[in-house]
Amino acid sequence: MATWVEAERWRGAKKGRVAFTNGVFDLLHSGHIDVLSAARQSADALIVGVNSDESVRRLKGPTRPVRSDAERAYVLAALECVDLVVVFPEDTPLNLVKHLKPDVIVKGGDYSEETIVGANEVRSWGGKVVVVPLTPGHSTTAIIRKLSEID
Repeated sequence: MATWVEAERWRGAKKGRVAFTNGVFDLLHSGHIDVLSAARQSADALIVGVNSDESVRRLKGPTRPVRSDAERAYVLAALECVDLVVVFPEDTPLNLVKHLKPDVIVKGGDYSEETIVGANEVRSWGGKVVVVPLTPGHSTTAIIRKLSEID
């Protein structure tokens, strides 16, 4: 997991195209892997922005996240397709996108180009926006619901 300063330094030294995606990534599932893999295939390197614990609570409620931002970042950083992980404290990754200036921004199919935070900025510096089709039947909320039924 990199600090914002470390990420900026890494980005400045990185040759080739850099993709960016973001999310909570609370309980990693195949839908996440599909987006991460597609994001990495769209560029030479991939930065993943991870919502901080505080921002997840604001967005998803007091029972989330299930795992801490450090744990979520650690698991993501271990994936071969991920080159760098940065935690961001805001509810959206807009400041991080502006800070790192990726060449490609990638989100899952529950978004459209018009609703992806940072898409306009990435396009403004000549980058592109990629929307990856959703993997049906996979969500962290569904996993949590299923686990609660087991108890």
